[in-house]
Amino acid sequence: MNEIEILTRLRHPNLVSLYGCSSRHCRELLLVYEYISNGTVADHLHGDCAKPGSLSWTTRMSIAFETASALAYLHASDVIHRDVKTNNILLDDSFCFKVADFGLSRLFPTDVTHVSTAPQGTPGYVDPEYHECYQLTDKSDVYSFGVVLIELISSKLAVDITRHCHEINLSNMAINKIQNQELHELVDPCLGFNSDYKVTEMIKVIAELAFQCLQNESDMRPSMKEVLEVLKEISSVGYDRKVADEMDIPTDDVVLLKSNPPTLSPNSWRQNWVNRGSTTSNASCS
Repeated sequence: MNEIEILTRLRHPNLVSLYGCSSRHCRELLLVYEYISNGTVADHLHGDCAKPGSLSWTTRMSIAFETASALAYLHASDVIHRDVKTNNILLDDSFCFKVADFGLSRLFPTDVTHVSTAPQGTPGYVDPEYHECYQLTDKSDVYSFGVVLIELISSKLAVDITRHCHEINLSNMAINKIQNQELHELVDPCLGFNSDYKVTEMIKVIAELAFQCLQNESDMRPSMKEVLEVLKEISSVGYDRKVADEMDIPTDDVVLLKSNPPTLSPNSWRQNWVNRGSTTSNASCS
């Protein structure tokens, strides 16, 4: 009933559509969704459909952008998903990506900053602040999306007990690699990180964006709207050294992969990324 209440009032191209349901007087309440035929992002990253090079960097950017678009729409509609993960991002035959599974979602009161509730979600994706303090906010989805971003650049599982004890959770591994300037050890070799300059620079920026999403304190994370704006700008202009030079963007402003890097606001990224120079002014978002 929770899914029905939420989904009947939501319409977005990157959300799975609910077509209908059986009568509440039936023995079992059945939900009828549009059929998404091509599995999940998890299947294609590290599951049964995974093949080296099967998901190009361009496709992974599309996954990030379209998922962020759906989540930003949910948050603008006062809905928190609560179970953002690659298993809940579905692909159709045209490689359009749709967020699914709203069983844990909840309508968020508009007059409060958070709600107190027992933590629910999937290990490896759950916001640590939510887990510790039982306070659910829209930033809980932002944290989970940060894990998805790291999955997209690494093709690694969010939780893998075969890894070193400090790296069982992918989020911990990512934070450590980024802070220690070891991003190359995290990135899927099939993406061309060491051979394609443009891909290298874009992955660095995505890693920095994920780093911000994975901050332990929710106040330090960007909103989903701000994340979407950054992804939109990256998708529209890509990264090119000449563009950076024309925009007077210092390397350290583009990506911070130092030990204990300071947390930048998405407003800083937007200003550095596209808002300098008239050639890219149309790419910025309000």
